[in-house]
Amino acid sequence: MIFGEFRCEEAEGVTLAHTLNLGAKTLKKGRVLTADDIVLLKAAGIAAVTGARMGEGDLDENAGAAAIAALLVGPDTEIRRPYTGRCNVHAATRGVLRVDAARIDALNALDEAIAIGTLPDYALARPAQVLATVKIIPFAVTRELVERCRAAAAGGPLLKLAPLQPRRAALILGELPGMKENVFRGTVTATRNRLEGLGSRLALVLRCRHEKGEYAAKLREARAAGCDLLLIAGATVTKDRLDTVPAAIVSVGGAIDHFGMPVEPGNMLLLAHLETVPVLVLPGCARSRRSNGLDWALQRLSAGLPLGRAEIMGMGVGGLIRSPLEPEDEEEGETESVPAMPDGTPNVAALVLAAGQSSRMGGANKLLADVGGVPMLLRAANAALASKAASVTVVLGHEAERAEALLADRRVTLVRNPDFAEGLSTSLRAGIAALPAEAEAVVVLLADMPRISAVQVDRLIDAFERRQPAIVVPQHNGRRGNPILWPRAFFASMQGLSGDQGARGLLEANAGRVRYVDMDDDAIHADVDTPDGLRALEAR
Repeated sequence: MIFGEFRCEEAEGVTLAHTLNLGAKTLKKGRVLTADDIVLLKAAGIAAVTGARMGEGDLDENAGAAAIAALLVGPDTEIRRPYTGRCNVHAATRGVLRVDAARIDALNALDEAIAIGTLPDYALARPAQVLATVKIIPFAVTRELVERCRAAAAGGPLLKLAPLQPRRAALILGELPGMKENVFRGTVTATRNRLEGLGSRLALVLRCRHEKGEYAAKLREARAAGCDLLLIAGATVTKDRLDTVPAAIVSVGGAIDHFGMPVEPGNMLLLAHLETVPVLVLPGCARSRRSNGLDWALQRLSAGLPLGRAEIMGMGVGGLIRSPLEPEDEEEGETESVPAMPDGTPNVAALVLAAGQSSRMGGANKLLADVGGVPMLLRAANAALASKAASVTVVLGHEAERAEALLADRRVTLVRNPDFAEGLSTSLRAGIAALPAEAEAVVVLLADMPRISAVQVDRLIDAFERRQPAIVVPQHNGRRGNPILWPRAFFASMQGLSGDQGARGLLEANAGRVRYVDMDDDAIHADVDTPDGLRALEAR
């Protein structure tokens, strides 16, 4: 490329360096001058212009920017049309950005003609957001320089976007005497907002006394319900690995991965895991709506990126989000914490049938028996609560008072069936009659199937289509099981059932309206009827 001043007689094909206002017409910078432009220039009394003439081995600024931007593109990123020597890389989805900083630096160091800027590593990006921009500083670059860039960028994309993966989270709230309700409401609201901002869901909220055994029991409940992210807001902030909350995690088979983080606010965050499920013990700033270290941890977990000691301790540079002397904002505390259903989401209710007499259990009420440390009835109710169901109704009968006491702090509608001794159909009729008027369908759960979690319930709800409402039935290895989703069109028929067979006959009579959903295991077949069956399930 030759840059300089060109006499008008020699300026055809030159790229104009500066905008020229000719009165009747404006020739903008970057314009490649034509023969007609030269006539206008001469008529305006301009004898020479400043600009650039491309050589045989040159790429103009737009072509050069596009060629280099293409070297940056990785999973879930894309480039747009270049303009004025600039080409941007955009996010194709919502996710967490990973940047190969060393190779970006190497490209920028090749020649002053190239300038590449990106968002910070681990930045949270929304769909269509600019992740990086490539700017060609002069009007052209040589093809040889582009090839040098290609060599420096070899070895894979320089930008990767890790898409957010929805999680089903549980929040366990510790309580001490005298704590105000607005503290709990504020924590729930702030946590729900954080999770929903990442495409995840606060599926289950549990409260307990600030005691090791109480936290341990709630952790077991959350896991049994199918939650794949466990958050604990202790009544007091954890001060040591041996403190109450981490001790509870260890007591149920969990492990502490790291305590503390070089991010302010957020220093007191603790990371652990229970089986394969991450556990976060929240710092005090978790009740604040403002950005803090918890957000950084949740973003990485939501994107499926590694999060351990090394990753946390690598957050220090740039980790001073807010000065320790800066006053905290007010906590959110008065907002109602009932989640709203996203627009367009079908209203599917959950109905838990828990009225049976446990006649084959030798006198014991099987629904109050512990399975993995969690009463069977509580497992069923939690599975429904942690699912995408818009409401949860539980039908009780045998030993209803004891069952009501167990469910006293759960957000469920309790229905007593006085005719429970006459068979399952009476509970089904009572439950259907008590469903909210807005329910478009219902998932019917049997409380004696303790391996059912929100995972199976959500698979059924996800398969429901309001335009073609079918009966949604789970199956494993070709064998159908429970729970089953029934559209509202069948509610009247279900209320006409009798005997102890539930809706089996109705299902068989409508085989042509069934949609089967494959399940990954046989939880949909595993019920408990006898003491031997309960012992076998516990052993498994």
